[in-house]
Amino acid sequence: MAEAERIIGTPDTPDAAGGGKERPDSEGTPAGEPGAGRGRRRIAVLFAVASFAYALDLISKMIVVAKLEHHPPIEIIGDWLKFEAIRNAGAAFGFGEAFTVIFTMIAAAVIVVIARLARKLYSLPWAIALGLLLGGALGNLTDRIFRAPGVFEGAVVDFIAPKHFAVFNLADSAIVCGGILIVLLSFKGLDPDGTVHKD
Repeated sequence: MAEAERIIGTPDTPDAAGGGKERPDSEGTPAGEPGAGRGRRRIAVLFAVASFAYALDLISKMIVVAKLEHHPPIEIIGDWLKFEAIRNAGAAFGFGEAFTVIFTMIAAAVIVVIARLARKLYSLPWAIALGLLLGGALGNLTDRIFRAPGVFEGAVVDFIAPKHFAVFNLADSAIVCGGILIVLLSFKGLDPDGTVHKD
């Protein structure tokens, strides 16, 4: 959380950034463009990506429950990749089934942190990464709240089953992709406000 608080505490406007930070040339922003306009566009990208990821996950789970649950698995690439409907009470990829309520709280906390980060968002790559995280977290949180056995204890619908690997869903994929992108951005030193920090 300390790293998240450091990032959240970035200046409201990119021009106010200092203390070893500099704006990357790759942003491609005209010199006279207001920071608020830039921020609004990045937030729009974040929510567009999140909405797309969430909708894709929700629709795929509705199809799986209607057409695949209680039916034999569908082979996509022989034994290497199948679509097989299962209900997962654990975290991503089936881990920690005894902690469903805790994972629900973690997902809700992730959404709150992303909402706070959005206020200081001026980086397009960060907008995409956070959008993927938000869409994935919302997708699995929807299952936790609305699916059996009960509110905040619902089992997530998983269906992508690679050989010798855990079964997962599109929300899990979005979360992992968003997380990988955040790690790469952090290694590059790019913060959500579009500045590059020098350690």
